[in-house]
Amino acid sequence: MTEPEVEKKPARVVVADDQTVVREGIVMLLGLLPGVEVIGAAGDGEEAVRLVGELAPDVVLMDLRMPRCDGVEATRRIREQYPGTQVVVLTTYADDESLFPALRAGARGYLTKDAGGEEIVRAVESVLSGEAGLSPSVQRRLLERLSQAEPQPTAVVPTPPVPPDGLTVRETEVLVLIAEGLSNQEIAHRLHVSNATVKTHINNLFAKTGLKDRAQAVRYAYAKGLVRPPAG
Repeated sequence: MTEPEVEKKPARVVVADDQTVVREGIVMLLGLLPGVEVIGAAGDGEEAVRLVGELAPDVVLMDLRMPRCDGVEATRRIREQYPGTQVVVLTTYADDESLFPALRAGARGYLTKDAGGEEIVRAVESVLSGEAGLSPSVQRRLLERLSQAEPQPTAVVPTPPVPPDGLTVRETEVLVLIAEGLSNQEIAHRLHVSNATVKTHINNLFAKTGLKDRAQAVRYAYAKGLVRPPAG
């Protein structure tokens, strides 16, 4: 006598998109498909991180360009703070400046918004089984990038193995860029985050280190060996 099959639980999903019509459309679409249960929806990255902490979803479908906290930074926070939740990017953009920062931040899937509902469900199932959930166009872009055989770029920000004084890796990166003389806007562009996110990192690192201004931050970075004086 064969045992009855255990019914597979649907993947619990949070949708994050700042455009109300798009967000509600995705929620409605997924509600018609088996294998997925939408348990929350967020209008920006900050709300997405908060909902993950409250609801512990299996997957977040993450837009990239959102106010307050963009999708790349939200992905990074979710993967650092809630590693049990996977992230699948669902965005209009498939350019290198969007794709690679999102993957480096910890996204396991990447789809463009022309993806159908079944393709979204397949990506969700793929990342939950430990595989990558990438659209065919994104897979082609990755292969093209790898086949270019470009020399490996040097690291943009040399961070120490153990950041000092309880700083996170990202806060240390921001500190180093301050010491290199970059403005908040330039740091935001370099790290592919918003100006508001940079300000948050600066406030946090100042609070942890007791620094009061950028001049003190520069001296602190040199004292801790995070940057070296120019030669000559």
